[in-house]
Amino acid sequence: MLGKHILGYLPVQIARAVVGFGGVAILTRLMPTEMYGQYALALAAMHITAMAFHTWLDAAVARFHARADARGHLASHLATIYSSFAFVGTGVIILGGIALWAAPLNIELKTALGFGLAALTLRSILAIGIESRRAAGQVAAYSIFETANVLGGFALGIAILMATPLGAAGPIAGMALASLITLFFEFPSQARKSATGKPRKRRAMLYFAYGLPVSISLVFEHLLSAGDRFLIAGLMNEAAVGIYAAGYGLADRTIDILFIWLGTAATPLMIRALEKEGPDAARRVAGQSARVMGLIGFPAATGLALVAAPLSTVMVGEEYRAGATLILPWIALAGLMKGLMTYYFHESFILKRKTRWMAAIMGGAAVFNISLNLVLIPVFGIAGAAAATLVSYTLSLVACAAIGRALFPLPLPWLDWGRSALAAGVMALVVYALPVQGPAILVLLAKAALGGAVYVVIALALNIAGCRSWLGIAQSWWRPAEARP
Repeated sequence: MLGKHILGYLPVQIARAVVGFGGVAILTRLMPTEMYGQYALALAAMHITAMAFHTWLDAAVARFHARADARGHLASHLATIYSSFAFVGTGVIILGGIALWAAPLNIELKTALGFGLAALTLRSILAIGIESRRAAGQVAAYSIFETANVLGGFALGIAILMATPLGAAGPIAGMALASLITLFFEFPSQARKSATGKPRKRRAMLYFAYGLPVSISLVFEHLLSAGDRFLIAGLMNEAAVGIYAAGYGLADRTIDILFIWLGTAATPLMIRALEKEGPDAARRVAGQSARVMGLIGFPAATGLALVAAPLSTVMVGEEYRAGATLILPWIALAGLMKGLMTYYFHESFILKRKTRWMAAIMGGAAVFNISLNLVLIPVFGIAGAAAATLVSYTLSLVACAAIGRALFPLPLPWLDWGRSALAAGVMALVVYALPVQGPAILVLLAKAALGGAVYVVIALALNIAGCRSWLGIAQSWWRPAEARP
């Protein structure tokens, strides 16, 4: 079941990979470092605002959709969600507009932030619909709408950047336009589903009580991963932010895409198993998810660290490369810590509905990270920010694992994780010893191909996370329909 869902969500993750790598590769060649820094700051502010005010609704959709559907309350559930969004979203637009008008910022950054306000509003209402589809197990519909939105935003953003004088605001304007277009096709079905329902104040308060700690936790988590950009801007300059964001994006976005992929497939299965069959069924799904995360996450982080130099040379503009190469290994490892924490150990708090603990842990981690950045950035520059990120994620991972185990114990598949680490270690030794010289693209392809081949052979030989069964699933997809049993 989990393997089929993971493969079903693959198109979305391919789209995110294209945008993640393509965005860094193209934008760092079209934008000078200062403009890219403004874009990174606006994007970080946009995501923090969305998490603070809108993500609690997404969390409520994910957690309560199955229950509402089983009890025949789906229309009321959706009506409550959308009416709550209308109330909160209006306030965000008004207060955000006033804040932008009063803020003592340069016009380029203000413009980017203004488009960010529009983009986060449109994206947030779209997210409710596609999150409902994911919670309902509508894998194909979710993948179609999310893939269209991601790729459309990327393409439109590049076009606007090249065709208009919007500068850093161009790519963000593309995201807003893509969300608007996707909403035109996705929202009508959600409106029909909620048409017969009535918003319920008590239900809204329940959702808010559950989702607010999730939002707070994600705000703190985003501050942990992106808050250092504001500190770099203050302690250094916007050009340094651009260089840091480019290197950070190469590593973190790659790891994040993989873990989002796995979490997107596993979380709704865990929740449905808990609601229908009980805690033990949820733990079985969780254990399988953890094994797959080790299978994919360990080699991904190791591989990124191994190819930092050729990857930076190929993927980013020349003025970004030295800085990107410097921080990429740190962020790759930090991304692994972040992925395991967010998409596995956080499930203890979500399944038990004790999200306040999650918010408290991430709040402490964010404060620690900011303090450590204030110490390390003046001494080590952007390398200090990367080191602070790694230390902070490692400590918060340990805290989430320990506290979450007391609330809702999740399986810890040490044997499969150990096998994944062993396979990744052998892969690292082989790639490190590879005597390849020449153009960066050839070095990158040679190391990636050899490392991937070595890891796949070892993983199949050890059957890590039962990966041999994935071959049968993939073969069934390509088998003619009349030949299937």
